[in-house]
Amino acid sequence: MSTTEPTASTRLWDGPTRLFHWSMAILIVVAWLTAGKQMEVHRLSGYAVIGLLVFRLWWGVAGGSTARFASFLKGPGATVAYLKTLRSREPGETAGHNPLGAWSVVAMLVVMAVQAGLGLFAVDIDGIESGPFSDLVDFDTGRAFAEGHELSFRALQGLIGLHLLAIAYYRFWKGENLVGAMVTGRRVFATAVEPLKAAPLWRLVVGAVVAAAFAYAVAKGFHFKFK
Repeated sequence: MSTTEPTASTRLWDGPTRLFHWSMAILIVVAWLTAGKQMEVHRLSGYAVIGLLVFRLWWGVAGGSTARFASFLKGPGATVAYLKTLRSREPGETAGHNPLGAWSVVAMLVVMAVQAGLGLFAVDIDGIESGPFSDLVDFDTGRAFAEGHELSFRALQGLIGLHLLAIAYYRFWKGENLVGAMVTGRRVFATAVEPLKAAPLWRLVVGAVVAAAFAYAVAKGFHFKFK
């Protein structure tokens, strides 16, 4: 057991990253509970998910230091090496996402993008409820998109389940409160780590505007009427 004393609480996650995380969690639950029941709410939650995904892609390039993909995505070798030493690692050794957690984040983002994208072309069994791009495909193809939409959500549920298990593992076996860190944005580390380098406000504004505009365009099926 290491005798290294933990450092003081260090700022790790910026506000936009935390807001994205909790907003996405809420929207996924809303979309799940309203599917096939309150389709207007279901569609609106889907458009919001798409907007958040666009924002996260932008923030993964232009956001705070720990939010950038380049800061936490590692190659297969580093990921395997991390797995081999997982049980022996001390709490708070890794700032930001560890190599395994980083790829789980990417997997969830990809599956969410696929799931939302398929929903844009989906048609229900009665041909009444449909996505904004369903007019681009025939009924049978729209039904195939609907089935893929549901199947990808099952995959997303599986990834979320693994995510929750990982959180429980770190909380009860490693003593790391990852949920608290995503609420406060701060963590206590076993050794000194480089704190978050926040991005300037204008990047947040640009990302929010682009994400909102893209989600709106998708909701309208990219069909606009100008007077």
